[in-house]
Amino acid sequence: MTVNWMEETNPSRLIRNVAFELHDNQALITWHWPDGIPCVYIHKALPGVPVVLAELSLQQLRLYTREEYKAHTGYKERVEGIGRYEYHIFPCVLDAGKPVLLAQANGENSIVVSTGRARIQYSIKQRKQLFGKYQSVQIQIFTETFVARDVLCYVKKEGAMPAKKDDGTRYDFLDDFEPGTTILPEIEIKKSEYIRLFLTDGQKYGELYELIPR
Repeated sequence: MTVNWMEETNPSRLIRNVAFELHDNQALITWHWPDGIPCVYIHKALPGVPVVLAELSLQQLRLYTREEYKAHTGYKERVEGIGRYEYHIFPCVLDAGKPVLLAQANGENSIVVSTGRARIQYSIKQRKQLFGKYQSVQIQIFTETFVARDVLCYVKKEGAMPAKKDDGTRYDFLDDFEPGTTILPEIEIKKSEYIRLFLTDGQKYGELYELIPR
């Protein structure tokens, strides 16, 4: 079913002061509910993905009434999985009994939330040759959730452990990581070289994942 939209600039009919709390596995979203607005429609999406109002259908939106909001002191939703999401809250008025959603250009009806960080644990097992200049190294990675290949990299450095992702020679992984333990094929490096794992983008992925050596 298509959505009827109307541009709205009257501050008294707009959503503002959107806030988010996380308790155990329950997310609670609150906001200032404007007078004269009987209900809202809530849209949940991945952050950074543009929301084109003209392309939204009612099936993609969650109807929430003022009575429900009062009863639950906000909008409650069970958290399933770990990640970041963006909620858009659209005020709604009725025209001849049909819902008309108010398009809000100031962005104050949206909030980006984080439901926690997934742990990525890794170990590096070394098998040194008794004679020779090289050693065999095997990386084992344990993830709580699916992790795309471009999230992680490993860095090799001679003489000392790498301190950051640019401190040595960086290598990217070829495959994604499914939940559970992944044992990678052994690689051969010099006895004087060290390997360490890093997030490829600490600012981007640091809110989603916690990288833990073990």
